[in-house]
Order: sequence, then C-alpha cells, then structure tokens
Amino acid sequence: MDDFSDTPQDPNAGPDTGSDPIQNDGSGPDLETAPHNLEAEQALLGALLYDNEIYYRTLDYLKAEHFYDPVHAAIYETIVHTISGGGLADAISLQSPLQHHEGLKQIGGVEYLAHLLSEAASAANAPEYARLIYDLSLRRDLMRIGADIAKEAVDPVEPKSGRDLIESAEQKLFTLAEIGGVSRGFKPFEEALRESMQMAEAAHKRDGGLSGLATGLDDLDHKLGGLHKSDLLILAGRPSMGKTALATNIAFHIARNYKFEVRDGDRHTTDGGIVAFFSLEMSSEQLATRLLAEYSGISSSQIRRGEVSKDDFETLANASIELNNIPLHIDDTGGLPIGALAARARRLKRTSGLDLIVVDYLQLLTTQGRRNDGRVQEVSEITQKLKSLAKELNVPVIALSQLSRQVEQRDDKRPQLSDLRESGSIEQDADVVMFVYREAYYLGRSQPREDTAEHAEWTERMSAVKRKAEVIVGKQRHGPIGTVDLSFTEELTKFGNLDETGRYDASIR
Repeated sequence: MDDFSDTPQDPNAGPDTGSDPIQNDGSGPDLETAPHNLEAEQALLGALLYDNEIYYRTLDYLKAEHFYDPVHAAIYETIVHTISGGGLADAISLQSPLQHHEGLKQIGGVEYLAHLLSEAASAANAPEYARLIYDLSLRRDLMRIGADIAKEAVDPVEPKSGRDLIESAEQKLFTLAEIGGVSRGFKPFEEALRESMQMAEAAHKRDGGLSGLATGLDDLDHKLGGLHKSDLLILAGRPSMGKTALATNIAFHIARNYKFEVRDGDRHTTDGGIVAFFSLEMSSEQLATRLLAEYSGISSSQIRRGEVSKDDFETLANASIELNNIPLHIDDTGGLPIGALAARARRLKRTSGLDLIVVDYLQLLTTQGRRNDGRVQEVSEITQKLKSLAKELNVPVIALSQLSRQVEQRDDKRPQLSDLRESGSIEQDADVVMFVYREAYYLGRSQPREDTAEHAEWTERMSAVKRKAEVIVGKQRHGPIGTVDLSFTEELTKFGNLDETGRYDASIR
C-alpha cells in the first residue's frame, strides 16, 4: 500500500487507474500487473465515513472482496456491518472493532481512519469511485481466469477434452458476469437469512401465497408452493402418461404470464418467467403445435391433418399472433451433451434472462469423456450437473424421466420412487420427484367384450376417470408428499384444474 503521507489525488477529479506487480504462481502466463487504484479506495472509504448514505447507493454491486487492499476490504466490511446493524459508521465508532486488526496496525492503526477522512471524495463523486473499484476487481478476476485457462490447456490437473475446458471456462466467466466474483465462497448466515425473509415476504404479498413460480395448476401449486429457484424437479412417468404435455403446459403458462419491471436499467421478473425448453425427443414444430392446440381449443391431430374449417383456421391464426412474442425458447437438438445444454442456458440467461429450464428428457442427454462407466453412472452425472446448473443460474429445472417397465407388472400401476429408470442419483439429487399417472390409459386397454355386465361396469368406471389424471409427489425436500388430482383433455394434450365437484374447471386457462 502507498504510504498515506503521499500526496493524494484530488478527490473531486476523475480517478486514474493504477497498477502494482503481483506474484506469478506459475499457473499461467506472467501477470505483470494487477489493475487497482488505492487512491480510489481511500477516497470512497473516506466518503463513507463522512456520509453513511453513500453505502445505499453502492450496496447492489460493491462488496468487500472487490477491494484490492485487504485492509481496505476489512474497513469496508466493518462499515457495512455497522450500518446494517443500524449504527453510525464513522472514524470514532470504527476504532473499537478495528483496533486489533494486524494489517491496520502496520500502516498507522486507527489513525489511518483520520487519513481516510482527509482523502474523502465528495458525496456526488463517491459512486464513481465505487464503480471503478468494482470494475478493477472484475479485471483482476479476468486475469486470474485467463491464467487458469492457459494452465489447464497446457497442463490439466486431470484429463479433460477441449469441450470440457471450454465449458469450465464459460462457467467461470458466467459466474464472474453474474455475481462479480470467480467464486461465491462462504456466505454469512445473516445474508442467507435476509434472502429467506425476502422470499417469505414475496410469498406473503403474492396472491395465493406462493414463494415460487406458479404452474397454473392450483392444487399442484398449493402442494409445492410453486417452482422454487435452484430446485431440481424430476417429472417421471411411463410412455403416454403425459409427461411432455404436463411440462409443456407448465412452461407455456409461465411464459404466457411473464411480466417484468425495469430497475437500475435491468429487467426484473415480477410474474411468470422466461423459459428455456430443451426438447430432445420432439421437434420445435411439434411442441408449437401442441401449444397452439391448447391455446386455441382445436385438436392438434386436426391441425396436423389439416381438418380445420375456415373459422377454425382464423382462430388458429389469431392464436398464433397472440402467442408470437411469449418468452418461450425451444432448443430441439437431439443427443445434446449436458455441457452444451448448460452453456446454452447460461448464454440465454445472460442475453435475454431466464426463469425456468425444462429438459425433455434427461435419459436423452449425453456426457463427454465417459466411455466405460455405464449408463447408470452417466445418468447420475447428468442429474448432478442439472442440480448444479439450477443452483448456478438460480432457476428451477424440470427434468423429465422415463420409468422402468416393472410398473407394468404390478396390479397397482401407480409409480413409486423405486421405478425411476437408471435411478443412480436421480432420487438423491432431486428436490422434488413427481409422477404422472392416468388410470384411463390402462383401463382403456382392458376393455371387456360388449353386451356383458363387465363391459357396463367398465364403461361406468371409464367415464369417471377418462378426463382425470394424478400427479403423485413422491419426494419433496421442502414440503409434504401426496397426490394431486388434475383434469386431462387428451385431444388437446392439456392438463387443468378440477373444480370442487371433481370436474374440469373451464374458467381456468
């Protein structure tokens, strides 16, 4: 650190960027300089000691770790702690908590606080110094990332393909862009507690009391509390149960209800959300047809066969116009590697925003660099990375999954956790595991011969369950398990709410 007897720069002038040599640890090319500006740090700290209100103008982005000098970081952290606790942070009140700081003792002790006051920037210019400190910190982190990338490319710690290295580099850059640091590291409990209270407050203020994204299916939302950020939700079922239909309905509802407000020049979602739908089985055109059928009320099979009247076609055209701008992004690349999926999701979040990821389905994802570990291990790696992606991007991830055939061999064909195909760590990594079950699917394949008592009984039972479906919540890390009854309109591949009589509530869309 510069001796504080040096002549400081004019606190009201624009700050200049300085640099000092840093040690090269051999992890990459020589890093000759680390961008920093000690005078700017002194000017900002002095201004904060004069006027604590400046803190509220910089708290959204500036953290203690962004300061180059560790003593300055400690002083800033003490200022933040004092202000957050409702106290006054000035040169006198900070003397007690900082008097035993070894780094501060080496540069003059608490008298250094008086020096900071003499270097203080004006209240009007202080935010500019804060932005400079933050920007220089990002530049230093970029240099570290660059050094790590170069070292890994030349001498990787463990064997990695070029694609793996690109994925790792992109993840580090995304983290830096999103949170202003290469790694989050430890988070103080008070910060985690504050975020928890903010979530509870949002749920309290929101209609229906949801703390997560609303699926549009009232009873399911009540059971789950909505779709929560950073959660991995597994939606499993046998073929033809309606997994894709349910996931599509949820994604469509969230995208169609997207609302936002602009704060500090950025968009902040207030309702619904921006959705990334990775469809590894169906084409984007097939998904769009399903959504068009759901929204217009015209059967998707009629749309595909062209069996629509002139009026129906006009209805489809109008529906298409209305849906044209919903923020639902579909990627229908088959056999997509999990690393590529993560990279595309990060890019979408960075460029357009992102509130929900849907993967249809996880067994169709692939991994890289795994040749002989077996499919169970490969699926385990995929679920682990999907959970990591949910935490990294702070969005819920819905991943569809197949079930094993052992379901078909039981009298009661309602699925359970042990039916998860190639389950490995699917159950372990998931925050929520849900199963789609439609009794009508199995009942329809056991139709007795007509003109028999059994057929009359079958007809009555079929009539009762034909338009009903169940979502069985087999695991929920944060809430109860149980069964949610829904309606299902097969010709529209549409799930819906049931009214109090157990019938489809057509008023809910």
